[in-house]
Amino acid sequence: VELVESGGGVVQAGGSLRLSCVASRRIGVGYYMGWYRQVAGNQRELVARVTGAGTAEYEDSVKGRFTISRDNAKRTVDLYMDSLKPEDTAVYYCNVREILLAAGENYWGQGTQVTVSS
Repeated sequence: VELVESGGGVVQAGGSLRLSCVASRRIGVGYYMGWYRQVAGNQRELVARVTGAGTAEYEDSVKGRFTISRDNAKRTVDLYMDSLKPEDTAVYYCNVREILLAAGENYWGQGTQVTVSS
């Protein structure tokens, strides 16, 4: 599966951005589609993910500010980011992975930079 992201950029604190990711093939309900982020020198961390049935989970620091949306027919997962903070600055990666198998299929996009200025 190839994942192509778009929508990163530079925004002032308090602003909004939308990240989009499209998969090269349809993603089944047995897979999460989600977003991770990574700051140089740190581990990649989960931001938000959603099951094929629409159940979403969020990292604590983004709850109430970010919304993840998945469209199975369009093969897309979007991340709507509001009230952005400088600490949200990172490279954001789209991810698809099997839900039931920890060592199962796991795909990554190329990453898109989000920079929030204070």
